[in-house]
Amino acid sequence: MYYLMVLVLLFVAELFYFKIADKCNIIDKPNERSSHTRVTLRGGGIIFYFGALACFLTSGFEYPLFMLALTLVTFISFVDDIKSTRQVTRLLFHFSAMGLMFCQWGLFSLPWWWIVIALIVCTGIINAYNFMDGINGITGGYSLVVLTALAIINAEIIPFVEGDFIYTVICSVVVFCFFNFRKRAKCFAGDVGSVSIAFILLFLLGKLIMQTGDFSWIVLLSVYGVDSVLTIIHRLMLHENIGLPHRKHLYQLMANELKIPHVVVSSVYMAVQATIIIGYLFCLNHGYLYLSVVVLLLGLVYICFMKRYFGLHQSV
Repeated sequence: MYYLMVLVLLFVAELFYFKIADKCNIIDKPNERSSHTRVTLRGGGIIFYFGALACFLTSGFEYPLFMLALTLVTFISFVDDIKSTRQVTRLLFHFSAMGLMFCQWGLFSLPWWWIVIALIVCTGIINAYNFMDGINGITGGYSLVVLTALAIINAEIIPFVEGDFIYTVICSVVVFCFFNFRKRAKCFAGDVGSVSIAFILLFLLGKLIMQTGDFSWIVLLSVYGVDSVLTIIHRLMLHENIGLPHRKHLYQLMANELKIPHVVVSSVYMAVQATIIIGYLFCLNHGYLYLSVVVLLLGLVYICFMKRYFGLHQSV
């Protein structure tokens, strides 16, 4: 009953946000780099923050430093959805938030170079998650797969976080998917959605890695990771400014050049990541080897796909 109530309240909150977004003209207009063609409400992913907040308020204020950190990145991302902010300002908010999250992890008890590595990796994952948010269903669907895996790991393999936190966030993702995982999306996640859910997943994944001392758990984000890293390398080879928007991700070529429906492309990404996670759970004693094989195979698929279909993008 508790999660049913949470689901209903989050559903109502999302509908209320739509009223505000519509009145304040918080919309996403298509441009030459977009994978959509209709004006759509932006920022529906703010519901992820409300999901985490609901758990925070009902759990006796569990993980206060993380919640403050999530509030910082959600705030600056929502402002950026409404009006572009300076990169320096965004970085200041993001680095402050990551510092708070590191404190919640207990990372500052480790040597300083762990902080540097964590800062680089976390910044990369947040940006990758933001860049991958380009078609209907991909952010919500992919996040749902990862969250479900984390819930199973937490319940059946090794407890690393309060289970209610994961389940409540899952409720928020289900609500978002109801409005986004469809042919004609009612809303897009916006930066506020992609950044906030990335931050939540980072927190959970960091807690799991700190608990186990095993970095191979990063395999839970392997599909996004390989696509993002290889796309950056590809764009560098093309002498492009990697800071500018583009349509060169593998999923974008599938949706735009090959005309595969968005929900189908998103479902493929979900299925591949889910399959990888299931395989990993059967190979826990060989985690690093499994991760290496997965990265290699995904890399080969990416390269073969680009060799065959990238010409379609160049001819547009």
